[in-house]
Amino acid sequence: MSAAAESGISIIQVVSLLGAAVVAVPLFKRLGLGSVLGYLAAGLAIGPFGLGLFSDGHTILHVAELGVVIFLFVIGLEMKPSHLWHLRKQIFGLGSMQVVVAAILLTIVGMLFGFSWQISFIAASGFVLTSTAIVMSVLGERGEIDSPGGQKIVSILLFEDLLIVPLLAIVAFLSPHHTESSQPVWQSIGIALGCVAVLVAAGRWLLNPLFRLLARSQAREVMTAAALLVVLGAGVLMEKGGLSMAMGAFLAGVMLSESHFRHQLEADVEPFRGLLLGLFFLAVGMSLDLNVVARNWPLIVSSVLALMAAKAVCIYLVARLAKSNHEEALERAVLMAQGGEFAFVLFTAATLQGVISDTNTANMTAIVVLSMVLTPLFMILHGKLPKKAAAEREADKIDERHAILQVGFGRFGQIVYYILNAAGYSITIIDKDEKTVAGMNKYGVKTYFGDASRPELLRTAGIEKAAVLVVAIDDPEQILQIVEFAREANPNIKIVARAYDRIHTFKLFQADADEIVRETFDSGIRAGKRALEMLGLPHETAEKAGDLFFRMDRNGMHKMAVLYNPELESFANQAMLEEGLRQDRLIAEAVQALLRGEEEIDESV
Repeated sequence: MSAAAESGISIIQVVSLLGAAVVAVPLFKRLGLGSVLGYLAAGLAIGPFGLGLFSDGHTILHVAELGVVIFLFVIGLEMKPSHLWHLRKQIFGLGSMQVVVAAILLTIVGMLFGFSWQISFIAASGFVLTSTAIVMSVLGERGEIDSPGGQKIVSILLFEDLLIVPLLAIVAFLSPHHTESSQPVWQSIGIALGCVAVLVAAGRWLLNPLFRLLARSQAREVMTAAALLVVLGAGVLMEKGGLSMAMGAFLAGVMLSESHFRHQLEADVEPFRGLLLGLFFLAVGMSLDLNVVARNWPLIVSSVLALMAAKAVCIYLVARLAKSNHEEALERAVLMAQGGEFAFVLFTAATLQGVISDTNTANMTAIVVLSMVLTPLFMILHGKLPKKAAAEREADKIDERHAILQVGFGRFGQIVYYILNAAGYSITIIDKDEKTVAGMNKYGVKTYFGDASRPELLRTAGIEKAAVLVVAIDDPEQILQIVEFAREANPNIKIVARAYDRIHTFKLFQADADEIVRETFDSGIRAGKRALEMLGLPHETAEKAGDLFFRMDRNGMHKMAVLYNPELESFANQAMLEEGLRQDRLIAEAVQALLRGEEEIDESV
């Protein structure tokens, strides 16, 4: 008998799991229904109430929860401790507000259905814990995890994970078997904090030396094993301390976010993350007990709709109180209105403690699973609703200010960024293209959305204390506005500005930009050098000729800029035209002298 069979899962079942995912997920994505709904439908199809290839979806669910654990480890790798510190108000402010208000409201809903306050509270507490797997999967597919809205959602999810300890303590307190000999709440919290301290200490003083040592062995499989060891070890430590495995994995990721091995670790665990997360959604689909739904369908269906509606209303109101606009608040309400995977842990503990009955647990589990199944459908319906003329998106809140401020992150700005980043400099980046901002944040480059031609945004970004400003957008008028304001707000700042053409260069010169870079000048010089080579000049000579032209043309631009008059058309300014013709003649004479081999060349223009 094979090892798989001995563990209760046959090879046929493994093949069916993979086959269901391979067939369903691409089909559902092709239909525009999303991968999450594809996994859920596939799980339902092969589960106990479909083809019956599996008799117990909950067993697989416990294994598949490792996908959520690894997912949060990867998220942690993207969050440096300093960034997490910036989110503290959102985690404990916004998170606590949403959780407390939702728990009270959902408890009232349960009592209106005729249940005792104890049962209603347990059901509400489980439903308050949003599905990290579903929400993070949707945000990941959209590339919105690092967006301001995405960061608010991540903050709320982190706070919900922190609630596991107090909720389990409350369950123990509500238990009819509760005695004074039970472990005190303060002791539970102390153990949890002790485990967090151990993990933080290991992250600061143990993990980096460990991975440095393993890297020297040059055994890729050992690095992968070590990465999984860190993820699962941190998860087990937190679980033993009464917290969730997901929280432990997240903290381990945060501890390694500034490590030189961050990208290697992410690459090592990525295949496991995707596979196990898919398996998690398959298991959720399998664990939907249709017998329970059939026996109690009026209660379950009405409870699902009532709880999701109440939670969505609560999330919307809290988001609006926190100054989110209507669209962002509604989007968050639809995305987070379901119960989560940690509800299963809470319901199991409540059953074992005698707080709720087995029947209550079955009904609550069905309600949570059904809410998770319905969420992707509601997201699709929300996406198809007619929208108001989209209000202009508000600029992102800039919470990291660096000595270098860069405006614009297109094809020009990216080159500037990567040179500065390679040299070890930190940069605050602003761009007003939403796709660029979302894409670069997904790629790992922190980018803020906003229109930098607005003075208040530049002030928020720290223009008054910045040392260098790089203006790399492609709108000539806005470049000029930004340079003029920057010089006024910070007379000592050094400004590197992108110029569209010669006239734009003259305007930027008058606006007192320190360095003006014509966007096609350098590439044009390179093209000219290659053309000279093709005409038979030696490579070295062509390079010298191009470099000479580069220096003389740049020097001459200053003299023309002094003569530039914005009130005159380009070809109506006789003095500037004459200076331009004089420079052309002098540059031609100098280049030809170089080609003749003359040693002394006058570069003055």
